[in-house]
Amino acid sequence: MSLKVVGSGIGRTGTMSLKIGLEKLLGAPCYHMAEVFKHPEHVPMWHDAALNKPVDWDALFDGYVATVDWPSGAYWQEITAHYPDALIILSHRDPEKWWKSAEETIFKSIGEISEEHRDWHGMIDGMLANRFTKDITNKDACIAAFNKHNEIARASAPKNRFIEWEAKDGWGPLCKALDLPIPDEPFPHVNSTDEFIQRVKARKEEQAAK
Repeated sequence: MSLKVVGSGIGRTGTMSLKIGLEKLLGAPCYHMAEVFKHPEHVPMWHDAALNKPVDWDALFDGYVATVDWPSGAYWQEITAHYPDALIILSHRDPEKWWKSAEETIFKSIGEISEEHRDWHGMIDGMLANRFTKDITNKDACIAAFNKHNEIARASAPKNRFIEWEAKDGWGPLCKALDLPIPDEPFPHVNSTDEFIQRVKARKEEQAAK
């Protein structure tokens, strides 16, 4: 299965909603950071990507029809070069709102990863250092990195297969770009800050019980 969609947006830009929406439209799984938790064997491959080493994208995305969110959003250029027919979707939102959400969820959870999970730290630290910013506690640095990431996508993605999308846009732009009918149901809006926090809490409790 070849990827039909590659998300160039990063976490906390509606990517979980986008994942679910794309799965509805395309009828197959969409990759997301949530999939990395299910497949820890993927972590070394993402670490290789962070180190600019070759990655077998076909093996990594076997069984998936799309990918969104981090970590793939950090390497969207390499991935879309491998899948030259894939639609590129830049999911984005207001930078200030993005920072507030990311600071309360993703960045907080990164700081709580145990030191014993060196493989995860290698994957995340490398991605942030090479494709974003290491200073994830610095609002100005993070917003600057967020804006730079989005501007690079706008400037370098092939226009004939690139769209911008916000969660409030819903089905319309996705269905138009993919030439698919709009589903007769509301677009999913999931993974609020509270939902993210509760999911992380549940994952920690599950791991502690093992």
